[in-house]
Amino acid sequence: MRLKNDIFKTLISLCICLTYSLLSAQSDSNKPLFSFGAVADCQFCNKTSSVRKYSLSTKKLTECVEYYNQLELAFVVHLGDFIDRDFESFEKVVPIYNRLKAPHYHVLGNHDFSVADDKKALVPAQLGLKKRYYDFTHKGWRFLALDGNDVSLYAYPKNDPRTKAATAFHRRLKAGTPTWNGAVGNEQLKWIEDKLKAATKNHERVILFCHFPIHPANTHNLWNANVLTELLGKYPCVAAYMNGHNHAGNYGTKNKIHYLTLKGMVDTTSNAFSVIEVYEDRLLLKGIGRQKNREMKLISNPKP
Repeated sequence: MRLKNDIFKTLISLCICLTYSLLSAQSDSNKPLFSFGAVADCQFCNKTSSVRKYSLSTKKLTECVEYYNQLELAFVVHLGDFIDRDFESFEKVVPIYNRLKAPHYHVLGNHDFSVADDKKALVPAQLGLKKRYYDFTHKGWRFLALDGNDVSLYAYPKNDPRTKAATAFHRRLKAGTPTWNGAVGNEQLKWIEDKLKAATKNHERVILFCHFPIHPANTHNLWNANVLTELLGKYPCVAAYMNGHNHAGNYGTKNKIHYLTLKGMVDTTSNAFSVIEVYEDRLLLKGIGRQKNREMKLISNPKP
């Protein structure tokens, strides 16, 4: 009888331990690995417009920063077009963004170069960038910040050889291709592939940030969007590509990669920014203001 009681007690203990383990695992799966803030197209300038609310961007950016500062975020990224025009515009918004408690980053947009020719080379440093494209890691994830203005008609002075090369590039494109988009150059494409190879080797997941979309098809897309989507599709480590530029927002998938365009902050009196929660099996976008919520399921990251 005593033996039966001991066996019964042991079974009860095992059941309790198993239940606790299952509940703990379930609880852990409901907690994000980390979260980060993402906002696009603050696009401030001291001008008035019937279409965009440029002068309200300082107020909306302040609200955004104050919101983020209440959270435990791994980092915050602004996805390009921090200003609309005029180098002096940076003086109004850079100090606001720098109040963020979390590490914060910038991606270069086309409007960030809507400054005098002698100021264009100063734009990256004004945004705290040592390099025009770069990467960083956090908890097994690698983030690539791209420069979609690499090949463009506006990012360099008019007589710069790079502007002339971009003009020749643009002439080879389909008639009517917008001049306010750009392309990722060959050197940067090689850098991207090298980083994806390293991420695969290190068993890291990857999210790419750029100002310009590359999928779905849209007039806002990079000039060589197809080249980049084809490259990313070769690497299962790539989870998502996030961008701004198309202020209406957009979303699509290709080769099991999520392509997310965030709504622009500048367009209406309502704000627009987001918090991205990162889980093992999904990305959860929590939108503020005009930005809508979205859940993006992830495939398992295959071992190299």
